[in-house]
Amino acid sequence: TNGPLNLNTATQSQLETLPGIGPSLAGAIIKERDKRGGFRSVNDLRNVRGIGDKRFDDLKDLVAV
Repeated sequence: TNGPLNLNTATQSQLETLPGIGPSLAGAIIKERDKRGGFRSVNDLRNVRGIGDKRFDDLKDLVAV
């Protein structure tokens, strides 16, 4: 992809292209997105189970909302 991946529109397979994101974590991101009605900021990714500080730091510049 060109530019950051939009967390609110990304598919499961697109999320899995991110470093450290496999099928389980991609599913958790989508589940959290659906529960919230979409992410309001990249920082909301911290609320996804399995995404801690290190993983968030690896992802924050690769995603957008």
